[in-house]
Amino acid sequence: MSIRHGLLALLERGQMYGYQLRAAFEESTGSTWPLNIGQVYTTLARLERDGLVRSLPESEAGQRPYEITDAGRADLTLWFATPVSRTDRPRDELAIKLALALTTPGVDVRSVVQTQRAATMRTLQELTRLKYASDQPEELPWRLVLDAMVFQAEAEVRWLDHCETSLVRYRPSVPGRRPPVEVDGSAEAVLPTDEEARR
Repeated sequence: MSIRHGLLALLERGQMYGYQLRAAFEESTGSTWPLNIGQVYTTLARLERDGLVRSLPESEAGQRPYEITDAGRADLTLWFATPVSRTDRPRDELAIKLALALTTPGVDVRSVVQTQRAATMRTLQELTRLKYASDQPEELPWRLVLDAMVFQAEAEVRWLDHCETSLVRYRPSVPGRRPPVEVDGSAEAVLPTDEEARR
């Protein structure tokens, strides 16, 4: 989710200034995505530059509220109507980390997997505790975010289990050797390299 569209969605509720937007954003997401106030004002400046919000005169307390423009509403409507693509999401750091661990000398990949699983299980337990701590109807927005995080953690645990099972069968390839080929139902036979065949 972009902060840009999050702020537009909040301004669709009505005029707000920076600190109100930050508080409303964190409340809506159950504080699962904390924002610093610098991110809020930087994003507001870009939105204003692009004509999607406009700043209003400062209040007596020196706070400058913002409101969404018609162009901002059109952009927000388009965002809600457009599905999120996998390419729109950040790279999966864990998958990249494990891929690199497999090819980095001296790294105990099983230990990396087990350490991550333990951390993910702790996160899953905490998320589950939060999920059942309260069940008020007005908390549905952040509970949906919480549910998504629970499902993602569960999926990560299943994927880590798969990684560990794959490691048991993993045999690093030897440079210059061809991959195993199936002979009589067995994958143990290895074809000789061209150099070996010439000998």
